[in-house]
Amino acid sequence: MELDLSGMHRLAAEQGIDPETLDAALSEALRLAYLKTPHAARHARIELDERAGTFTVWAQDEIPGDPTEENPHPAPTLGEEYDDTPRDFGRLAAATARQVITQLFRKAEDDKIFGAFSGQKGKLVTGIVQQNAKDPSNVHIAIGEVEAILPRREQVPGERYRHGERLRVYVVNVARGLKGPEIVVSRSHPELVRQLFEREVPELVSGAVSIMAIAREAGARTKIAVRANTEGVNPKGALIGPGGARVRAVMENLGPEKIDIVDWSADPARFVASALSPAVATGVQVISEKNKTAIAFIHDDQLSLAIGKEGQNARLAAKLTGWKIGIESAEAHARKAAAEAKAADAE
Repeated sequence: MELDLSGMHRLAAEQGIDPETLDAALSEALRLAYLKTPHAARHARIELDERAGTFTVWAQDEIPGDPTEENPHPAPTLGEEYDDTPRDFGRLAAATARQVITQLFRKAEDDKIFGAFSGQKGKLVTGIVQQNAKDPSNVHIAIGEVEAILPRREQVPGERYRHGERLRVYVVNVARGLKGPEIVVSRSHPELVRQLFEREVPELVSGAVSIMAIAREAGARTKIAVRANTEGVNPKGALIGPGGARVRAVMENLGPEKIDIVDWSADPARFVASALSPAVATGVQVISEKNKTAIAFIHDDQLSLAIGKEGQNARLAAKLTGWKIGIESAEAHARKAAAEAKAADAE
């Protein structure tokens, strides 16, 4: 049966598919197609001849074994091979070959995309918003020739994505899906903020400054804890930049989202106090290092600032430090301490 194997090999080579892979896939597909024909033998193999441009179906019949006392149900043996290529197999064979080539080409293209993007996981990329009426809950982002998905869970509340808009996104995951590579990107991930700062702050790239922790409520506020690894470097100043230029460049990518940059400390009390910025804590009492609980004392006129709107500042400080933080009035604490001291003196 005729089959243009040379032409198929040339097409496959252009896509980076080796002849052995094509021949193996084509042989198996033709064998399965043969098994679906009427009166097909159960045992068959396909022989491809590239020079002649043909293929042959070699079949074998089962020969029942003679039962004996020791083996009353012997397994059948296979007879000699014979040519059982169906005469009317040409159209089915051609359709099968087209299907195999299409599948191999799609897989090769998917492998290229997956290979190109597998190294992009955890990185910042720029894409163009593509709206898809059939998929209204997700935003499609064109990154070169590839389309990534910005799912609802990774979108920023209140952020609007306009068709054709250039957008920086964080690559959350690259995986093989049923329909090819699936690239999931995010606008709400805390690491997006880190990557944006790394584009603006040379000290982060050189290692002179490190971002130790990030707590983010996307679209509203982000807190970043930083430390200097080189003597004489101001870590907060490095991220803020001359005249606030660096932090302003980052904020331009985040819309109305506010950013607090605070000093990281290995001392839990100092870190908790710093994390509650812009409020100033007069002191922090560590209740339990094991359970990571502490109480911060704040002047009455700054209590609302420490707690924040709907508790946001205190909530982000807790996320940033990993500690449960109670907030109490510094004045009330001082009065309580004075009363306890007076009571102790009276005794």
